[in-house]
Amino acid sequence: MFLLSLQADSTFGLFPLELEITKRKMKVHIEQGTPDKASHIASLVMEAMNPECCQNFAGPHHTLVDFHQMMERLIKMDDSQYSYLNTMVATNSEGIITGILVAYDGAKLKELRRQFIKEAIVSFGIDYSAMDAETEGGEFYIDSLAVSSNFRGKGIAKQLLAAAIEKARELGIPKVGLLVDKGNPRAERLYASIGFEYVNDTVWGGHGMRHFQYTV
Repeated sequence: MFLLSLQADSTFGLFPLELEITKRKMKVHIEQGTPDKASHIASLVMEAMNPECCQNFAGPHHTLVDFHQMMERLIKMDDSQYSYLNTMVATNSEGIITGILVAYDGAKLKELRRQFIKEAIVSFGIDYSAMDAETEGGEFYIDSLAVSSNFRGKGIAKQLLAAAIEKARELGIPKVGLLVDKGNPRAERLYASIGFEYVNDTVWGGHGMRHFQYTV
């Protein structure tokens, strides 16, 4: 639903990213999320969205705590775009969560978004059913990417991106896509260094965005 602004800079294998990954400063273990990690995942997804955006979704009569609770419920579901099934979690050698990446088949966005729409109506009384689609079929869409503040600048984002690219390859999806806020050139440089290429400008949620894709 909303890609991130990148907050920082696998066990899924190496390929064209091998040179970049071997330069990483911290090795992390990447695996699928689980429901018991929902609270921590929700906090990092909200970092990717940024607090202002989360508050806008919650509306004037609810708080970020309310939004966090809704995100926890969505993460624990099997059929939500933010489901633990769509979430990759990076942990360090001590088992501490260092970052997350939420991604899914763009062709399934409409059905995956239904739970967000339903939960927003119940939680906030706001209907987001008319919200623009930011991805489509043929693209493994990176919705959210965030690295915990204590672990930024250690190459963790690159490892998560490498895992997402490998997942797209496993699923037979030819492109990995994401949106970058036009005000985030640092993130653009990171994606370009990995091999993502600019596709077009777009608007999502009233923000000017740049669409990038990686060809698997």
